[in-house]
Amino acid sequence: MTTASPMLAPVIALVAWSAVIWAWMYVTRIPAIIRARMRLDPMIPRGEQMAQLPAVVRWKADNYNHLMEQPTLFYAVAISLAVLGDDSRSSLVLAWGYVGIRVVHSLVQTSWNHIPTRFSLFLVSSLALIGLTYKAAVLVF
Repeated sequence: MTTASPMLAPVIALVAWSAVIWAWMYVTRIPAIIRARMRLDPMIPRGEQMAQLPAVVRWKADNYNHLMEQPTLFYAVAISLAVLGDDSRSSLVLAWGYVGIRVVHSLVQTSWNHIPTRFSLFLVSSLALIGLTYKAAVLVF
């Protein structure tokens, strides 16, 4: 059996973090729906019912959705680097940095949702993703 690439560890870590946010979303959302005595109606436009929930409850779902957006690019690039055999320190630092920043971004968004802080974290994580993408492009092209 071959040894897994260290580049896969940050991928698995971010997937695990997404699962934590998924669970937190439902642990807060379901009781809020019950407390609000909401009758879920499929005829009401998407999101309209959930907009009735307190913002602090909605923030978890918003963050879960965000974890399904840009991180998909991270997964593609990190797995590509693993397949290409790039286990360099710089790639690992960028990958773990991306994951760490996304975790902090999640904690900010799910707790106090300060938009300037969230944007700054998003920007820095995007720079790490760009760095990983550059490294993959150099290896492929």
